[in-house]
Amino acid sequence: MIMKDVRDYDLTANNTFGIKARCRRFIEFDTVDGLRDVSAMLTDADRPLLVLGGGSNLLLTKDYAGTVLHSAIHGISVNETTDGGWVEVRAGSGETWDEFVELCVSNGWYGAENLSLIPGDVGASAVQNIGAYGVEAKDIIHKVEAVDVSSGSVVTFAAEECGYGYRQSRFKNEWKGRYVITYVTYRLSKTFVPRLDYGNIRAELERRDIVVPTAEQVRRVIIDMRQAKLPDYTKEGNAGSFFMNPVVTREKYEEIVAEYGAGYVPHYATDNGHEKIPAGWLIEKCGWKGRSLGRAGVHSRQALVLVNRGGATGNDILALCEAVRSDVKARFGIEMNPEVNIV
Repeated sequence: MIMKDVRDYDLTANNTFGIKARCRRFIEFDTVDGLRDVSAMLTDADRPLLVLGGGSNLLLTKDYAGTVLHSAIHGISVNETTDGGWVEVRAGSGETWDEFVELCVSNGWYGAENLSLIPGDVGASAVQNIGAYGVEAKDIIHKVEAVDVSSGSVVTFAAEECGYGYRQSRFKNEWKGRYVITYVTYRLSKTFVPRLDYGNIRAELERRDIVVPTAEQVRRVIIDMRQAKLPDYTKEGNAGSFFMNPVVTREKYEEIVAEYGAGYVPHYATDNGHEKIPAGWLIEKCGWKGRSLGRAGVHSRQALVLVNRGGATGNDILALCEAVRSDVKARFGIEMNPEVNIV
C-alpha cells in the first residue's frame, strides 16, 4: 500500500549529510502492489523521479523539483539451494543493510560480513554495488526484483544483467528513474571462508590474539575499525566515503612511484592489470585531512569523508569536493570521481 504521499516535503531527515532541502512530492510504499499503484498515478508533472533509500549516499545541492520515491518494503525469506552448501536470502528493499548483515552472520549465512556497518538500505546495495574490505555486493547478489514505473510491470534481473562494476550498476546509470527495486536475493555460503587481506583486518585480529576467526569476530573487528575512523552522521553530517578510489594504469602508478619513491604509494592490484590507489591517501597527501572550507570539512580521521560542520549547504560540500579534486589532479595527475550521488 501507499504509506505516505506528501507535497512540498522536507528532506532534511532523509539525507545523512543533514542538508536542508525539499522535494515537490514524497511517496512511500510498503508493497509491490503499492509501488505499482504509484506508477499508475504518476504523471509527467510528477517527474523527474528520485529513488531514495536511507539517504546515506546522497548530496542534495538544491530543492528537488520532482518526486521522491521511498521503499518501506520489508521481509526476509530463505531458500535452500539444491547443492545444500548455499542459501538464497531474499530481502525487501527497505530493510536496513547492517541489520540484514547481522541476521546473515547470526544464522550462519556467509559472504556479507565484510560489508558490516555500511549505512543505507538493502535496495541501495544493489543500486550502488556497495563495497568494503575486499568484498562488493555483486559478489553475493543472485537476482534483483523491481517495478518498471513507466509501465507498472514487475521484472526480475539476474545479477549478470545489472552491469555491476566498481560502485556502478545499470540502476545507477541508464535505468535510473525507470526501475525501482523491491527485493534483492543474495546467494550466501553455509561455509565461512574469511577474507582478511584487505585493510587491517588480519592485523587487528592478530592484535586481539584471534588466530582462526569466526564470522562474528570478523564482523566485530570491521565494525570497530569503521567506528574508529568514520564519523557518526547523527552528530556530524556525512555520506561516508565521498570519493571512489581511483583506478589507474600500471604505467601511471609506476610514474608516481618514480617521482615519489617506492613504498610511498599504497595500491591494490585489480583484475584488469590496473592499480587502485586509496582516495583518502591522495587527499591526505594534498594536505586536506582535517581542513575546512567554510562550513564543510574533510574528516580529521578519514580524509575520504567530507562532513557538514554545521549548517552547510549542499553547494558548500560540493565546493569542497571540487577543491579537493582540483588539488589531487594538480599534484598527482589523477582524476577523482565522487561515489556520492549529487542531485
